[in-house]
Amino acid sequence: MELAGKWRKVMPYLAMVFLQFGFAGLFLISVASLRQGMSHYVLVVYRNAVAAVVMAPFALWFERKTRAKMTLSLFCKVLALALLEPVLDQNFFYMGANSTSASFSSALTNILPAVTFVNAILLRMERINIRERRSQAKIAGTLITVGGALLMILFSGPVVSFPWTKHSAGHAIADSASHSSGRWLMGIFMILLSCFCWSAFFILQSHTLRSYPSELSLTTLICGMGVMQSGAVALVMERDMKAWTIGFDMRLFTAVYSGIMCSGIAYYVQGIVIQERGPVFVTAFSPLCMIIVTVLGSFILSEVITLGRIIGAMVIVVGVYALIWGKSNDHVNQVERDDDFEKHKAFELPFTATSITKESNLDRI
Repeated sequence: MELAGKWRKVMPYLAMVFLQFGFAGLFLISVASLRQGMSHYVLVVYRNAVAAVVMAPFALWFERKTRAKMTLSLFCKVLALALLEPVLDQNFFYMGANSTSASFSSALTNILPAVTFVNAILLRMERINIRERRSQAKIAGTLITVGGALLMILFSGPVVSFPWTKHSAGHAIADSASHSSGRWLMGIFMILLSCFCWSAFFILQSHTLRSYPSELSLTTLICGMGVMQSGAVALVMERDMKAWTIGFDMRLFTAVYSGIMCSGIAYYVQGIVIQERGPVFVTAFSPLCMIIVTVLGSFILSEVITLGRIIGAMVIVVGVYALIWGKSNDHVNQVERDDDFEKHKAFELPFTATSITKESNLDRI
């Protein structure tokens, strides 16, 4: 039981690290596809269509006896969630990433924990006592994380050469020049809007799961509604029907990968981690994705790695550890007081009603 308890405590951390590797792949392959001419409006539609088709059978089977009834209030929340994430966040993000670079966009999205943290405080979802050390760590960690991201963006420094990047050192000039272009500034603005929508999505998702604790069904509904809403936007914005044509190439892989990994699985895992740890905990892991993208982007997309980005990444790691340490005890007391299965079922894949027992769901994973 002691080992099972430790495993249950570490599972949220492992789940979020797993998602960051998945998101890192999204940054890289989406930028590659967009540079090949794929429409981001069409990509959003296909991405959520794949996610809805993949997740629907699991939701229909595993939650067929536990799914809560749909109400008008819940339906409106699902519509809002689909608008915030599949429609606004994804389109803004793709526009920003295409106008900048994979490593730059992944760095800038590290303002997400700070935005979510501030919004959670304003909505009274996050408790802060400035006299407590852990509350001070949350604030300091957020500021350090944002500072590290800004350092990566504003300070370039000399190019750091690796064995696989020596041939692309010439790209540094073009990369520096792009910082002053209007397209680069527009990309920054799009990414900032994306982070705001993503933060609002996390907070609304956390609130929705309280009245509708069926993660698989909620994921399917969000993706399904996202297909309809993003499809309507795409039909208006992308009138060239050739843009909807994809073959067995990078475009199809991008749609399938992003749909399964970054919409279907990510929505589900984020939902259960949010129930267990809260929305700020989920967003605190985003800097890890930035580090992965920075390294792989230099290898796959021949993007430049500078000393400023490396120093900024190190600063961000410090901020993340401070923020996570501040968040680590938020739910400890509740978990220690409550051994009832109903309080921990968020981390169990709901097989059937007959398979549910009183043991912790994390003991099964």
